Amino acid sequence: MDGFATTGGSQLPLEVLRGAEAPSVTRLKQAGALVLGKTVSTEFAYFGPGATCNPHSPAGQPHTPGGSSSGSAAAVAAGLAALTIGTQTIGSIVRPAAYCGVAGFKPSYDRIPRAGVIALAPSLDHVGVFAADLAGVQLAAGLLANSWNTSAAGAPKPVFGIPEGPYLERAAPSMLAHFRATAQKLAGAGYALKQVNVMQDFAALRERHYAITAAEAARVHTAWFAKYRDLYHFKTVELLERGAEITDAQLSQALASCGALRTELAQVMEREQIDVWLSPAAQGPAPAGLDSTGDPVMNLPWTHAGLPAVSLPSGTIDGLPVGLQLTGGWQADELLLTHALAVEQII
Repeated sequence: MDGFATTGGSQLPLEVLRGAEAPSVTRLKQAGALVLGKTVSTEFAYFGPGATCNPHSPAGQPHTPGGSSSGSAAAVAAGLAALTIGTQTIGSIVRPAAYCGVAGFKPSYDRIPRAGVIALAPSLDHVGVFAADLAGVQLAAGLLANSWNTSAAGAPKPVFGIPEGPYLERAAPSMLAHFRATAQKLAGAGYALKQVNVMQDFAALRERHYAITAAEAARVHTAWFAKYRDLYHFKTVELLERGAEITDAQLSQALASCGALRTELAQVMEREQIDVWLSPAAQGPAPAGLDSTGDPVMNLPWTHAGLPAVSLPSGTIDGLPVGLQLTGGWQADELLLTHALAVEQII
């Protein structure tokens, strides 16, 4: 962004990371947005945390705002900004939005241009937005996307799918109970719910996603890491060292999984007549402390498939916000947001 230093949440020299302004920022400026500044992210959008606290933290007990888009979610939650931009490579928009009690939107892969953004894993990186509510998200999405269809308004009531199996079992018991109660609210409002067993190979899918992240990050950072290794956070060092050991053939094999999962989910949605998937936006509320940004496991498969996903505030557990994740079909971003706007009024 012109006029502000770019650090990527890192200690690398500023001149190394200097570049042209991202089109996503330029488009907001052209629409009249007043840019207040930049927020804190984890180091290079991975797991090395920054100093930002969750605005909902109890006094004297800091909780993480999530990551990597830590400051983006926290700034909206604290009322410092009406709209912020973030990125998601695993769960870096949906999870922080849930932890901070705001709306977050990760579009279908490449619906919002990634140019001008420091890459982590280009095949998985998504640019998205945070706002206090979905009206703000929808407005921003229409400005940022390469194209946007406004005719999705007035769509019939969707059928919601619940992805039963090893993926859903990764949620904490309290979160799973909250999620099922939220789903029942929707059923009570007249929505059809279908429980479907999917992603039975979830553990292997997760490994493939992390292999892509590590391998592509190592390739992005080859020159910088060789020169500035001592300036990297130890969590990023571990990622890059692991990624350097992954061969091009292994990376290609892992990348094939993205399209395969997208196809698998599309086939299930067609067969079961499902319009939107419902799932927890995170394993539970924000963990205590700032050493970790939490586990993005509940967001990982939808990012892997490149599908559009939304996080909506759905209540609290132990006094901290939690969220409902809605995931749509490939490139059905507009329809997803239309359905999510209706859900927002119910939960």
